[in-house]
Formats: sequence, C-alpha cells, structure tokens
Amino acid sequence: MNSLSTTQQRAAASLQSMFIGDSLAMPVHWYYNLMDIYKQFSAGITKLEAAPKHHPSSIMSLHSTKQGGRNAPHSKRYQAEIVGDVILKGKRQFWNQSNQHYHQGMRAGENTLNAHCARATMRTLAANGGHYNEDLFLDAYIELMTADPVLHPDTYAESYHRGFFANLAAGKNRNKCGAVTHDTASIGGLVTIAPIVISERLRGTSLEIAQTICHKHLQLTHPDEYLAKVCSDYVGLLDALLFRLEADSAQEIIATWAKRSIGMAMPELLSKVHSDNDVVGRLFSSACYISDSWPSVLYLAYKYAEKPKAGLLANANLGGDNVHRGTVLGAILGLATNNIPHELYDELLDKDLIEEEITVLLN
Repeated sequence: MNSLSTTQQRAAASLQSMFIGDSLAMPVHWYYNLMDIYKQFSAGITKLEAAPKHHPSSIMSLHSTKQGGRNAPHSKRYQAEIVGDVILKGKRQFWNQSNQHYHQGMRAGENTLNAHCARATMRTLAANGGHYNEDLFLDAYIELMTADPVLHPDTYAESYHRGFFANLAAGKNRNKCGAVTHDTASIGGLVTIAPIVISERLRGTSLEIAQTICHKHLQLTHPDEYLAKVCSDYVGLLDALLFRLEADSAQEIIATWAKRSIGMAMPELLSKVHSDNDVVGRLFSSACYISDSWPSVLYLAYKYAEKPKAGLLANANLGGDNVHRGTVLGAILGLATNNIPHELYDELLDKDLIEEEITVLLN
C-alpha cells in the first residue's frame, strides 16, 4: 500500500482499523460489569483474544429467534424460526442457554458478523467500479446471511438482522424489509457506512450525494430518522478527515464535528473527567443506543486521535457494545492518524483476504 496517495493511505488505514476494533473487542462484547472483564482477562484486553465460553451477563437466551427484539410471550405459533433455519444455520442451539457468549467459539483474530457485512459491502463496491448499488448489496447480504454452510464464524445476529429476515420470510419486498424494534437506532447501523463513503468520495461522488447514498443504504436495515441524522454527521466527519490538509489537526476536526453533531465541547469535557469510564458507562451508557454510543465514539476519537492502538484498547475494555463502537471508532482513528497497530492487524485471521479486498477497492 506504499504506492497509494496520502488520501488512499488514510482510507486504507481506516478500513484496516475497523476490523481491528471489531476483533479486539469481540471477547468482551456486551460485558456491562467492567470487573468481569478483568476476572476473565487479568490485565484486561491487551491483544486479540478468543471468546470465553462463559459470558457473565449474557441475555442471549432472551432474544427472539423468530424476529427482531426479545422473545415475545404471545408470538404466533406458526411464525417461522429465523435463527437456525434462515440465518445462522447450525447455530440455534447456542441461543437457549444461560450465560452463553454471543460469539461462542470464535477464535482470537476472528471478526464478528457485522464486520463480515462490511466486507461484503466492500466487495460489492469493488465489483461495481467503486460505486454503491443497492441490489448488489442486498444480493451479497442475503447470501452472506443465508449460506449453508455459513460464510462467517459468528453465533449471534443483532436484532436488525433477525427483523430483516423475518420480514423477508413473510414475503415482504427485500428493499422494504428493515424492521423497527427498540434498538433500531443503534451504533451497529453505522458499521457498513465507512466503506461506502470512502469508495464513493475517492471516485469523485459529491459529499451530498454520498450522504444520500448512505441514508438509502441505512434505510434497508435501520429505518430511523435520528440514526439517519447521526449517519449524515458521521459521513461528514469521515470526509473531513479523509481530505484534510497535512497541516490540519485531526483532533480539531473531530472536536468541530462533535460540537456540530451533538453540541458537545470535547476540550472542556476531557478537562473535567478522570477516566474514560466517567464518560462511557456513566455520562453515557455503554449500550448500543445511538444517543449514547455516538457521543462515546466522538469522545474516544477526540482523546485518542493520535494514539489509535490506545484508543481501540480503551474502547474494548469499556465493555458494552464495544464491538460496533470499536468498528466505527477504528474507521475514524485510521483516517485521523494514517496509521494502524500492525501487530494487531497482522493477527487478524482473515488479514490476507481483508488486505486483498481493501487493495481492490482502493485501486
């Protein structure tokens, strides 16, 4: 990748860092008691780790295998099983056990399902001259999710996946299968956005049109107005970092967008807190909801704008929905620094395939 322009190198670092952030946080995904992280990993997460068999706060058994959201006591008897029959084939047995890890059996360096969706998005962009095509994405998404044998190592699918395929199984048009549940407006909806922004903008698509494309893409799986607004801000931040001048401060750009997006003054916030947990977990929930996770990402991006490895490690050790936060944070930090922690990237199990997909996309 040394032959790439500075802008392309930033883009490569952004995409590479997404997969680091995802895999690094995977073993302690949705740990809400931070002491549980240190009980299983004495020094916390310091490197890529396998998923532990026991998850101390898992509520995976409460999640519906028939639709998005939680199990419904009065769900229709004839309603199709989505988990096991339509998606996650061969994985339903992991859903009815207490303290089951969401990513049961995943090895150190593997990526979760949403990261595989981001890779599928990258491949469809590359196959279409770097431009987004809704039908190509849906072809790839449905193939990834329904293949037998499975094309990814994960045992868990977020609510939006289950809702989409429940609607698809019920006969809805696939372009209208996005389901609305209590957690539709979640950080996981932004995981596939960065590849679209980067690919379109590098090929001359205007920022305004790129934002429109991302809104339409988001609507396929996450139909929510506030999430769409955050998505627009996220696209704007990525664009500002991607095309900044060498003399421009990435940290100042992040601060500008934090103020513009949520009215938060990052320098003042950073001066008042003693630890990251004061912000992520106390001021804002560490859960998936975008109203909390987006400010958390912006805070971590601002604080660690020049220290990508430290930022991704900090995010992992803050628990909650750290996987999807980490993917979005990775995209930002890669652009901010044009640098990645190679010792972590090189340990990704699909590193060679990911590298090939990024190279194809950027050339």
